[in-house]
Amino acid sequence: MRDCCGLLTLKNEPVPLKVISVQLKVQGFVADVCSTLSYENSESSPVEAVFVFPMEEDSSVYDFHAEIGGVKIQAEIREKQEARDTYDDALSSGQQAFLLEESDESRDVFRLSVGSLPAGQKATVCLSYVTELAVEADGALRYCLPAILNPRYTPAGAQSLTTPVSGASGGPVPYSLSFSAHLASPSGVAQVKSNCDLTPLEYLGDDKTQAQVSLSPGHKFDRDVELLVYYSHPHQPTAIVEGGLASATPGSLMGDPLVMVSLYPEFPAAASTPQSSCGEFIFLVDRSGSMDCPMSNMESGPMRIESARDTLLLLLKSLPLGCFFNIYGFGSHFEAFFPESVEYTQQTMDSALGKVKGMGADFGGTEILEPLKDIYSKACRPRHPRQLFVFTDGEVGNTKDVINEVKKHAGTHRCFTFGIGEGASTALIKGMARAGSGHPEFITGKDRMQPKVMQSLRFALQPAVNNIVLNWDVPAGLEVVPVSETPKVLFRGHRSILYAQLKGKFDESAVGRASLQYSLGDEPHKTEISFKLQPDKHTGLTTHRLAARTLICSLEEGGSVEGEGGDKEKVKEKVVKISTEARVISTHTAFIAVNKDLNQAVQGPLIQRNMRPQMMACSFMRSSPRSLPMMMMSGGGFGASAYNPPMVMRQCAQMSNTAVFHCSETGPEPDKEDPMLTLISLQKADGSWELNESLVSVFEKKEQEAISKMPAEVSDRAVWATVLALLWLHGFKAELKEEWEFLAMKALSWVKAQAGTSLKLCLEAGNRLLGCKVEPQTLDL
Repeated sequence: MRDCCGLLTLKNEPVPLKVISVQLKVQGFVADVCSTLSYENSESSPVEAVFVFPMEEDSSVYDFHAEIGGVKIQAEIREKQEARDTYDDALSSGQQAFLLEESDESRDVFRLSVGSLPAGQKATVCLSYVTELAVEADGALRYCLPAILNPRYTPAGAQSLTTPVSGASGGPVPYSLSFSAHLASPSGVAQVKSNCDLTPLEYLGDDKTQAQVSLSPGHKFDRDVELLVYYSHPHQPTAIVEGGLASATPGSLMGDPLVMVSLYPEFPAAASTPQSSCGEFIFLVDRSGSMDCPMSNMESGPMRIESARDTLLLLLKSLPLGCFFNIYGFGSHFEAFFPESVEYTQQTMDSALGKVKGMGADFGGTEILEPLKDIYSKACRPRHPRQLFVFTDGEVGNTKDVINEVKKHAGTHRCFTFGIGEGASTALIKGMARAGSGHPEFITGKDRMQPKVMQSLRFALQPAVNNIVLNWDVPAGLEVVPVSETPKVLFRGHRSILYAQLKGKFDESAVGRASLQYSLGDEPHKTEISFKLQPDKHTGLTTHRLAARTLICSLEEGGSVEGEGGDKEKVKEKVVKISTEARVISTHTAFIAVNKDLNQAVQGPLIQRNMRPQMMACSFMRSSPRSLPMMMMSGGGFGASAYNPPMVMRQCAQMSNTAVFHCSETGPEPDKEDPMLTLISLQKADGSWELNESLVSVFEKKEQEAISKMPAEVSDRAVWATVLALLWLHGFKAELKEEWEFLAMKALSWVKAQAGTSLKLCLEAGNRLLGCKVEPQTLDL
C-alpha cells in the first residue's frame, strides 16, 4: 500500500485540500480566530470533500463563508436538519454547496462538507470563532490549534463520531499550515512560548501592549500548535462593556449591551494551605490501549501509562493520614483496587503502590461510564468530602452521557479531570470538570503531568467555599440580567468569567460595580471591580458571541426554559432561536451556503472524498468488533457515516477477535530511574523515611557515611533520614517544589513532632553531608 493521508477516496486517491491558514487575534484573555482552507479539484469530475476536525469545546463559531471563482458565498445559520436537507437538495440539482455542523455527541468535533466542486476549480472556505483562553498555573494564557482528532471509542449501541478505516501508512501531510498571531493587552505582553518554531516576537509599540508573532516558514501541520502568552501583570480583574447590534431587536440578547467580568478570588495564605485530613480521594485511571502511546506525538519520552503510574505514586505519598482513598482502572471493563474506599494507612498505601506498579495499558477500549456509575453507587463518607480525579486521553464517543452522569451527582463530589496527550477531547475533559465543579487540565508535548495534578490536589484540599453570591451595583433605571450562572465553586487564583445583559437607558459616563462575595469557613470575603458603562469600541461582538455560547451550553446541558421547565423540544426551540439570532453554531443548528449565482448545474458524476488517517509511529487494534464498524459513504451528518480526519490520527484495524496493541518497533529508550521518584517511593505514609542504602544512594552517599555523620544527640535514625530527604529536596530539586510540596509538609510535621531540640543540629550536619545550604526558614523552622 502506498503512503497516503488526508482527504482520500477508498481507492487512496489524492486529497483536494492544499493549504490551511490561521489568523489569531488575542485581546486580553479572549481569542478571535479565522481559519481559511484552500481546496483545488485537479480531477476531471466534480468532487464532494468531507473534512472532520477538532476544536476547543467552548469555541463560538460565528462566521462561515466560501469563495469560488472570485464569488463570495455567505453561509446562513439554520436548524440542523433543515440545513442538511438544503445541502442535499443543492447537490442533487448540481449546485455548489457547503455545510458546517457541530457533532450531535461532542462539542469539540466539527464536520465541513464541500459539495460539487467542479473539475479544475479552486475553492476557499473561511470559518471564524471566538473562545476564552485557559489560564495555566504559571499565569500563561494557552491557545491550542488541534492537529489531532483521535478516534473516539464508542460503547455498544452508540454511533461513532470518528470511526476509522484501515490503511494509510505514514508520510508527509499533503497540506501546509500558515499561522500568525496578533496579541494585545493593557497589561503588556511579556513573552510568548510555543511547542513549534516561531518567528521573533515583534512589539508594535514602546509600551509593549501589542505584539505579533508567526510560525516559522515550512511548518507542517503534523502536531498541535500550542501558544503560551504571558502578560506583564496577569491575574488582573477586568470588565468590558460591549454595545449591542444596531439591527437586533432592543431588549434581546444581541440588541442590548453586555458586560463581561473576569475576577480572580484570592484567599488568605493560611486558608489556602492544606491541613485537613478529611476527604475521600478516588483516582480513575484510563488503562485502554491508547495509553501505551508516548506523551508527545513528536518526540520520544515516557508512555502515557508510565506518566500516570508516576503521578499516582506522587499522589499516594501526598495524601494526609486519616483520609480515605481508592483507585480504579478502566477500559473495556474496570477494576477497583479495593471493594470500597479504605483509610489511608501504611498498609493500604503499600498495597496500592504494589498494584500501581503492575498497571498497564491492557484494558482494551475506553468505556468510562460504567466505572463512574459504580463509584457513584457507593455511599459517601460523612465528614469526608468526595474528590474524583479522572486521568484519560479522552477518546470516547458517548461524551454527553458521561458528562450527564457526573452532573447528576454534582452535589456529592468534585471532579478534577486530566486530558493526557495530544488529541484529548476538550468536550469530555472540560465538560466533566464543569459538571463536577472541579478543574480541568491538559498535559501535552513536554508537559510534566505531576505539577498539574498537584495543582488540582491543592484545589481539592482547599477548604470549601460556600455562600457564593454575585452582586451588581449600577445606576438607577438600569437592570442587570445575568447570562451566566453564579459560580458554584471557587479556587484560589482561578479565574471566574461572568456575563450579564444591561437593560434600560443609562449615562455612558456612569460607573458600575460587580462584587463576588463568599465565605471561607466562618469568614466572609469579597472580590470586586468597578467599570465604566461606556461600550468598548474595539471588541466588535465578541462578548455577545461568547455570552450566547455560554447560554446555549447551559441549555444543552440540562437547562430549562422559563415557564416551560426542561421540555426538550422547548429547550431546542430556545437554542435554535439564540443560535440563529447570534449567528453562533450549536448542536441543533448548522451553517449552510449554496452558490445561487451559478447559472448552470455542475456536470459529471459526483466523486466523494473522505478523511483517511495519517499513520503515526503509534497504532492500536482492538478486539471489540462493535467499536470498529465499516466505513459508509452515505450522507446524513455525524453518526450516520464514518468520517476520518485529515490530521495525524492513530490507525485502527479490525482483527479476528484478537486484541493487539503496539507502538513503534523500537520504542523510546528506557529512561534512567528518576532519583526524586526513587526518594518519594521510599517515604512512609506518616511522612517519614528510614535510613537505608536505597535512600542514601539517592544522595550518592554510602549508608555507613550517613550514619557516621548523624549528630550524637539524635537517637532515632528515621529523624535523621527524614531531615536528609527534606534537605535534598529543598537543596537539589527546588525547581520541582510544586510536585513534592505536600509530601514535604507531611514529613516536616512528623519530624517536628519527633526531633525536638535536636532538629537544628540535624539541619547543620545534613547540610554539611549533602553539600547544600538550606536555611532553617526555608523549612519553616
